[in-house]
Amino acid sequence: MKVLVIGGGGREHALCAAIRRSPRVSEVVCAPGNGGIAQVARCVKASQKDLGDLLRVVAEEQADLTVVGPELPLALGLVDEMLRRGLKVFGPTRDAAMLETSKGFAKRFMQRHSIPTANYAVCGSRTEALAALELFHHPVVIKADGLQAGKGVLICETKDEAERAVTGLFSGELLGTAETNVVVEEFLKGEELSFLALSDGKHATPLLPAQDHKRIGEGDTGPNTGGMGVYTADTLLDPKMSEWILHHIVQKAIDGMAAEETPFVGVLYCGLMMTAKGPMVLEFNARFGDPETQAILPRLESDLVEALEACVQGRLSETEFRWKPGASACVVAASQGYPGSYTVGYPITGLDDAAKVPAVEVFHAGTTWDGATYRTAGGRVLGVTATGATLGEALGSAYPAMERISFEGMVYRRDIGRRTRV
Repeated sequence: MKVLVIGGGGREHALCAAIRRSPRVSEVVCAPGNGGIAQVARCVKASQKDLGDLLRVVAEEQADLTVVGPELPLALGLVDEMLRRGLKVFGPTRDAAMLETSKGFAKRFMQRHSIPTANYAVCGSRTEALAALELFHHPVVIKADGLQAGKGVLICETKDEAERAVTGLFSGELLGTAETNVVVEEFLKGEELSFLALSDGKHATPLLPAQDHKRIGEGDTGPNTGGMGVYTADTLLDPKMSEWILHHIVQKAIDGMAAEETPFVGVLYCGLMMTAKGPMVLEFNARFGDPETQAILPRLESDLVEALEACVQGRLSETEFRWKPGASACVVAASQGYPGSYTVGYPITGLDDAAKVPAVEVFHAGTTWDGATYRTAGGRVLGVTATGATLGEALGSAYPAMERISFEGMVYRRDIGRRTRV
């Protein structure tokens, strides 16, 4: 069968690599892909911001299954249009994806369905938001309502910071576009956890839990990014707690979406804070996480395509997952200046040497291939992933592999996975 993957980052590289391993797959196509993805898939030009262009690719490729990676095509309604055409596609509809595309919708949804989350206020004006701030202790979290590529969440230590954040979001000064709604939210303390589950609209099956590192600097300092590294480990989450999260958060969300006549088919990503009172939802995403996918899928031993098809066909409960025991770690190499402005086009060396380290896969997040050399083409450039019997073993392969890679201004954290015992 032929599988089309929409997207062009590290997540999509990991997806394409896992899909290609399926004995049922004869061809993998990725739109638009990147320099590294071209190693495992045929890349075709496409704009992820243009629904018409994506539908053109879908029509031209006539794939047996399409997998939507990023959030923007979901928000544009790509899945809706494909379903109208009777095509097989993995991913939620535009209305179901509102769990990610509108923070206000997600908070109200969680309140309606008794899903644990922080206290909040959804505000439609600067005046309303400033009044709401009086109801919260500091630090406080200010969130843009819509998609902002990981840059729309601001942790404000003081009242002045919070007021400036509110003003900047509504004026457009902070993110370049003016928000019409802003969420003011209680600040939660604890360890963050990424809990992903596949859903066929009725049933949910968890993937491996992971812990992301979102801050640019070591010791969790500096601004938030899309993720600078992530790890999985069999010891990361107690099985009883995993079951609790599955039943009291994930399944409640799936049941709630079905009850509201917007069944959720795809990956539900639960960004959790493991507080003293128990797990609480920081955010929902409506797709595979990035970089979490780069650490999770290398440990998948069963057929990913079988699982994705089972979701599309409503038979996920019949599907078994097999995982490689142990741990995995993904360390991200980024461009200097990320998550702010950065320069691209620098040659990348050492990729072949890095790939020679046992149990290592290098996923390309932002690269191009000019016919002779890989070059940087994004803020996050590479994800160096390794598996091992323990987290220490995985890190002991990932970092030596990373040290073999070089490009001008390369930045990476050297403390991924160090929050826990290795």
